[in-house]
Amino acid sequence: MSNNTPFIVDKNLGVNMTVEPEDLTQTNADGEAVIAPTQEEKYLFDARGWLLFPGILSDDDIRDMREYALQVKHNPQSLPEHEQSYLAGPLQKLADHPRVVGFMNEFVAHPHLASPDGYGFRMEASGIRFRSTRTGEVGGFRPHNGNGLFRFAIDSHHYQCIPGKAYSGLTRVVWELAPVQKGKGGTLVVSGSHKAVYAAPESIHDPNSPIWDTYECPAGSLLFFTEAITHSATPWTDETTDRVAIFNLYNTIGAKWSNWHPHPDLLASMPPKRQSLFRDVRCAANRIGGNGRYHGGNLSEMKK
Repeated sequence: MSNNTPFIVDKNLGVNMTVEPEDLTQTNADGEAVIAPTQEEKYLFDARGWLLFPGILSDDDIRDMREYALQVKHNPQSLPEHEQSYLAGPLQKLADHPRVVGFMNEFVAHPHLASPDGYGFRMEASGIRFRSTRTGEVGGFRPHNGNGLFRFAIDSHHYQCIPGKAYSGLTRVVWELAPVQKGKGGTLVVSGSHKAVYAAPESIHDPNSPIWDTYECPAGSLLFFTEAITHSATPWTDETTDRVAIFNLYNTIGAKWSNWHPHPDLLASMPPKRQSLFRDVRCAANRIGGNGRYHGGNLSEMKK
């Protein structure tokens, strides 16, 4: 099963779509090679609906990013308007970090719209979850979503899979810029609930129920989860540190959930490939580079 080849129905006439690595974007806007998920990582994400990569940022990046995020949060007037964003400054390179691009290539990207010059997926939003017992901003508990395998593809909160291939739909990326202690306020998830066939039990309303999973991690860790999974915030109770987490959101190019847009001047300051994360929401004629066109042909025809 480790090398099973999926039969993915392409655009026309039931043809099998065979996707090669070169059909997807292989470097990010900074010229770094993308990091594709391993077979084990793909298996775990598909089975659980979430995946944690502990401690992948450098100490310098963690410091600079956390300081910038807190400046935007607490003193935005000290920055130009277009830089008052959790997508600006040192945080910008999180948008297309090599692990993010590799993950999105596997679970979200449409290969017909990917190229060496632009990504085959979109970025939906960027924000912060700041939690502190010092200020009383501890957050709350509100379980939501789940059962994504059986939802119609209307509001992006869905999950699709066939043997050998999965599609995550609306996908959350969390960058924890401070340590998270288990049971003290990290994101809660119900593993496997993105594929659940039953309605959630009453125990879902108890944040201490064993139905919930969570995690602990050092600063600089990366969490992926499909928005099709049942998940929730939970009150932050760690008195030793504040939670500083950047919450980014991704989707397919042909769908949109949020009404968020980066500031035009911030967008203009980005490298062209990073700008492709925020292009118009459509599939037709929305491939970056090459002939720039996709008008509904099969992938094999585009390679000719």
